[in-house]
Amino acid sequence: MSQSSELIQRQLDAYNQQNIAAFLDCYAEDAVLGGLNGDVTQSGIEAIRKRHEDLFYEFPKNRAKLVNRIDLGSTVIDHEQVERGPGGDRFEVAAIYTIRDGKIVRVDFARGGV
Repeated sequence: MSQSSELIQRQLDAYNQQNIAAFLDCYAEDAVLGGLNGDVTQSGIEAIRKRHEDLFYEFPKNRAKLVNRIDLGSTVIDHEQVERGPGGDRFEVAAIYTIRDGKIVRVDFARGGV
């Protein structure tokens, strides 16, 4: 497994464990999140922290299952199935990660239904 895939897998594992410290350790201080071909929704590590603390609080059984991963070095694309909890909302997402200096600097999300 490449270093890029290892980083993204660590981030996914921390997300599923709702371990905010381990999750944020994968991100650069100035990382951004946004919709694919859309606006930036969170900018900087503190905004990403707030988003995920709120998400983990609202959906304590939220989990993402990896369907497929494409590793292009500094870009990793994950296709994931997300379930907010047993019997909860389900959807698919393509997460496009941009990596620089061993950290995630940008994630663009494309979301679909299941």
